[in-house]
Amino acid sequence: MSAEISIVTEKSKVSEVNSKERPFPMEWTRNIGIAAHIDAGKTTTSERILFYSGAVHKIGEVHEGTAVTDWMEQERERGITITAAAISCAWNASTGPWKGIDQRINIIDTPGHVDFTAEVERSMRVLDGAIAVFCAVAGVQPQSETVWRQANKYNVPRIAFVNKMDRTGAEFFRAVDEMREKLGANAHPLFIPIGAEEDFIGLIDLVQNVAYIFGSEEDELGLKPVTSEIPAEYAEQAQEYRDKLLEAVSDFDDVIAEKYLGGEEISIQELQIGIRKATVSMDFVGAIPGSAFKNKGVQRLLDCVVNYLPGPLDVPPMVGQDSDGEKVTATVTDHGKLAGLAFKLWSDPFVGKLVFYRVYTGKLPKGMPLYNPRTRRSERVSRLVLMRSMDRDEIDVAYSGDIVALVGVKEVITGDTLCDSDFDICLEPPSFPEPVIAMSIEPNTKADQEKMGTALQRLVAEDPTLRVSTDEDTGQTILAGMGELHLDIIRDRMKREFKVEATCGKPQIAYRETILAPSDGEGKFVRQSGGKGQYGHVVIKMEPNEKGKGIEVVNEIVGGAIPKEFIKPATDGLMEGCNNGVVAGYPVVDLKMRIVDGSFHDVDSSEMAFKMAGIFAFKEAMKNAQPILLEPIMTVEITTPEDYQGDLMGDINRRRGQIQGIENKNAAAIVTAHVPLESLFGYVTDIRSLSKGRASASITPSHFEQVPSSILATIVESSTKAPART
Repeated sequence: MSAEISIVTEKSKVSEVNSKERPFPMEWTRNIGIAAHIDAGKTTTSERILFYSGAVHKIGEVHEGTAVTDWMEQERERGITITAAAISCAWNASTGPWKGIDQRINIIDTPGHVDFTAEVERSMRVLDGAIAVFCAVAGVQPQSETVWRQANKYNVPRIAFVNKMDRTGAEFFRAVDEMREKLGANAHPLFIPIGAEEDFIGLIDLVQNVAYIFGSEEDELGLKPVTSEIPAEYAEQAQEYRDKLLEAVSDFDDVIAEKYLGGEEISIQELQIGIRKATVSMDFVGAIPGSAFKNKGVQRLLDCVVNYLPGPLDVPPMVGQDSDGEKVTATVTDHGKLAGLAFKLWSDPFVGKLVFYRVYTGKLPKGMPLYNPRTRRSERVSRLVLMRSMDRDEIDVAYSGDIVALVGVKEVITGDTLCDSDFDICLEPPSFPEPVIAMSIEPNTKADQEKMGTALQRLVAEDPTLRVSTDEDTGQTILAGMGELHLDIIRDRMKREFKVEATCGKPQIAYRETILAPSDGEGKFVRQSGGKGQYGHVVIKMEPNEKGKGIEVVNEIVGGAIPKEFIKPATDGLMEGCNNGVVAGYPVVDLKMRIVDGSFHDVDSSEMAFKMAGIFAFKEAMKNAQPILLEPIMTVEITTPEDYQGDLMGDINRRRGQIQGIENKNAAAIVTAHVPLESLFGYVTDIRSLSKGRASASITPSHFEQVPSSILATIVESSTKAPART
């Protein structure tokens, strides 16, 4: 990703794209996310950022249930982040081009648990940069890889904060090496630690060649680390890693490359500008060690956010489409027409629906009508607020690059573009993974039934990975989501927020169906009833599609065998057929259908007849195409003392799992395996029993695989009794 780099040192040098009324020019704004594997310390890092920036005056702690960004009751009880929280603060860097200038930092603290991956996905879509937090003991973990891929998907430059340097087994350089090996990142330390574990006392700044020492008794909160010369015993190591940093940055900056090769001195500011260019290019990741919980290194992390992560002007402008499908660019300026993306919805108990909105171009004054290209309607914004988790600062105008919450807009869903009525643009929404697990839910009383409909409607609007359907055979309401914890939280929210008492059935697996061989299918729908009849006739060829490509329908009719007006209904019928496969009635994935022939009747043919003919053609073709059932396979990473390794691996084998690798780290074994979701219910509880509570596991979706014939009959039989079709 290439970008024009803005380096601003004086207030008078802000560009003309900024409105004169805005409090923070875009050059002084950073929209960043904090993302990582569960329990790497994201929320603790967010809390320290709020404290050191002066946004709060008391440090909140996750384990005490006082974290500002974990404001939901369920988050405080469980000690995990469930919903991405948006917060704003200001930071005056201690060094660099922006020294002496307050920068506005809009931060989104995202969940680490894979069940809430949608929160990370939609946050990455609207961010300019990110802090990837890693645990110095565990290094790169499965969900670390997931959030890294999400950041790559949306071209989000990032820096790495290697947290928990105070923990036993912490190794900063090993964590950086794992970033290179497992993530393919061009990672280089910007700071190196002084000591580790209980002896972690400070950082060495490789850019400025100074050391920061923490831990004086008078400064428990780490507000004023002592700046000193690099300790003699670290001088050689610091020089080694500084040379590596200079060599890496010289690939991105001609001035540094020329001076580095010529043996000339490179100034601090030149190096900072070079690191910024390298970071924004997406091909370089700077790493900073620290311990958020012990108040060490977070101020230096904030300096790096300001100096190295991009602002709204440093990343390529967002590109959308007009109503004709042509590309339209949302040029970043306060003076253009308004366009932005609604990336998150939240039901607030005090103000109603909050719509989190990223402004890409133009400015949005309070009271302005916003046009929604999806609904083709305009709605008025009654209030604009800057969020500080659950606290709000009312504002009158939102400018380009701002992330704000809108109050008053109603007919909006996640991913909607909201813009000026005369600006023909539709921005690409974030994409979300398919649900992998479902359960039935039944209200306990008739009063609960009425409230449950309202509750589910609001929860589905907020959460794009939550699906609600009605089972046609049993009449049950089916909830589908990303995992057991996800559905458990939804059930808990229904009870607490909406006062709905409901009983849940056993979770069901969201199986899929596909085909292995090509086949032909013919569908004919003929009805004669004395008057005008019905006639539709479709012939298709079906073949397997590439994995992950989904469903494709191609029109290959020539010579008018089927008139143009009946091609769309025939296609709709084929797509509708894909909702229920022929093996066990589950949705079909990854196949290609070509409409090759058919016939019509001058009088009797209708759209409905061709839609039915399409459904019949699909059913016939799929029966002849070697249909198979697919089940979701999960990647399970178990961290266990070596004493329990054999028992846990035996348990994996009993669950139809396949061991993918074993790694030994700090007297612990890390076992990676692929295991069918069907055999993982209650797994975390089971491994705690097997290991006397000393093993832990993380489970992330991996892929779909064919169900073995030995258990196919059982699944087909159970699906006819309690299907989970999502």
